[in-house]
Amino acid sequence: MLDRWVLLAAVLCVTAQSPSARAAGTPGTAPTADLPAATLDRQWKSASRQYDARRAALLRDVDRLNQDGPYRADWESLRKYQPPDWYLDAKFGIFIHWGVYAVPAYANEWYPHAMYEPGSEVFKHHIATYGAQTTFGYKDFIPLFKAEHFEPAAWARLFKESGAKYVVPVFEHHDGFAMYDCGLSDWTAVKMGPHRDLDGDLAKAVRAEGLRLGASSHRIEHDWFMALGRTFDSDVNDPKYAAFYGPAHARLNNVRPTPLSNDWTYLSEDFGDDWLARSAEIVEKYHPDLVYFDWWIGQPGLRHQLTRFASFYYNSSLRSGGPVGVINYKDWAMQENSAVLDIERGQLEDTRKLHWQTDTSVSEKSWGYIEHDAYKTPDVIVHQLVDIVSKNGNLLLNIGPRADGTIPQEVQQLLRAVGAWLATNGEAIYGTRAWRSFGEGPTKVVGGSFHDAGTHDYTAEDFRFTSKDAMLYAIEMAWPAGASAVIHSFGTDSLGARVTSVDLLGSQARIIFDQQADGLHLQLPARPPGASAYAFRIQLAPL
Repeated sequence: MLDRWVLLAAVLCVTAQSPSARAAGTPGTAPTADLPAATLDRQWKSASRQYDARRAALLRDVDRLNQDGPYRADWESLRKYQPPDWYLDAKFGIFIHWGVYAVPAYANEWYPHAMYEPGSEVFKHHIATYGAQTTFGYKDFIPLFKAEHFEPAAWARLFKESGAKYVVPVFEHHDGFAMYDCGLSDWTAVKMGPHRDLDGDLAKAVRAEGLRLGASSHRIEHDWFMALGRTFDSDVNDPKYAAFYGPAHARLNNVRPTPLSNDWTYLSEDFGDDWLARSAEIVEKYHPDLVYFDWWIGQPGLRHQLTRFASFYYNSSLRSGGPVGVINYKDWAMQENSAVLDIERGQLEDTRKLHWQTDTSVSEKSWGYIEHDAYKTPDVIVHQLVDIVSKNGNLLLNIGPRADGTIPQEVQQLLRAVGAWLATNGEAIYGTRAWRSFGEGPTKVVGGSFHDAGTHDYTAEDFRFTSKDAMLYAIEMAWPAGASAVIHSFGTDSLGARVTSVDLLGSQARIIFDQQADGLHLQLPARPPGASAYAFRIQLAPL
């Protein structure tokens, strides 16, 4: 979940060494990067063959439902999709990156990839701390992932206190370890490590608090994630672990893939079908209200399975009697009317007509837990939330719990601080819609992924607007030095309506206002209510 295009250029672009250049390896772990991609895929498939019948049954379920449901497995049919009202109203969700990578707690959640990158800092750290990758590979962290202090009810209460309305745990990250009761793998939290359906238990607790459940799958990236382990003597090359480490295909160059290019890691039909079956199983077992996918679902070789999944998921959610589900996708992976666009660690410069979402992390360095991390402040999170909502979006805020199942105190405090702000000002956030203008002021947001807006210093001249029924809300991003403010967009010449009352949420003070041609002039109390940002409720009447 870092800047993938930087990582992929610097890390995934592997040129295999010639056999003569390699040192002799431990039996069963010799480099295999010279093997044809199809051979690597056959090794992976053979190691997973005991689940062929289950996989085939799930794929039949997908196609059967797609024959009968209102959605078909094609883009024309999927373009009629519209997100459900609960999602449009929710505005704020919690993302959770938790897995085996929390055991080393070093660098970031891409540890299982970088520990096999010769010369990298993670590679050096791994050897110095745990030994060579022939004797201590990523698989050997699994027994140390115990989640012994995991209390799903306590997590769910914390998320409720944060003001979030939906929770999206990562069911499987790039590392290939399923955090749920996956019936297509031996490498799961139910069968190893904690010996517990971690996501299943959390799902029950989250729903008991009245929150919606999402499920994030990064499974498709596992096709190439362990590729660097093919280039030297490591346990990735041992056939005994092929079912866990996957095909581990290497890309050949460092050009950023485009929607129609062939510049992608080799992807077999079998791996694509396995991805589809695992995704369908999550839907059938856990009935998530939202499914989040990472970048790699956009590759051309997966698009026919992607449309099959989208129609299956939408049809399944409707058949269950609920509203249609939500799919989050990145960049151009899906057609924009077929699901909800997600922008990673970034925002938009202006309002988007179609609803969208930002996902970012409380951590500045990682998505998963690492030691000695640095965290954003509550002000940064609130400002980001306000800006996103004003532009017709949602914020999905990630946390990374420790391997033992505890959430760092700094993260808990941050979430409760955001929740306290929402308890006072949530009226201006929940259930609102974008106004005709997202706001005003000198501070501009750089649009696109990996331009995290938390670095901006907003001023008292920066306002963000939302609307609900007959109300307008103007959220001031900083408290003015004097006891006055002007909202230029709400003047008689620009608003086209008469302001009849102004209230400051969280304050009992009477707000004196004067609507002039150049803006709405406000006289404010000397002391602001709370912190972070300040929401004004504005009642209108026709001129």
